[in-house]
Amino acid sequence: MMMYEPPHPGEILREEFLKPLNLTVTKLAESLGVSRKNLSTILNERTGISAEMAIRLSKAFGTSPELWIGMQKEYELYEAMKHEKDLNVVKVA
Repeated sequence: MMMYEPPHPGEILREEFLKPLNLTVTKLAESLGVSRKNLSTILNERTGISAEMAIRLSKAFGTSPELWIGMQKEYELYEAMKHEKDLNVVKVA
């Protein structure tokens, strides 16, 4: 198990980008070329960052797609590891 609980990428996007830059959801959605609803589901942590969204965010903020995908991967793996003991898997070899 990882040593800390990684934040959802939507939280990072909201707290580290939207708020400091005084961006509205509508303005950022327009800049990214996505719907406000689509962006809101990420910001409200109901859905994750897709590879395409990672590219869009990297272009908008001058970051790398790997940054966003890495955050998503860490978040998803942490969440899955919480339920590792519930997985019924038989070792093959």
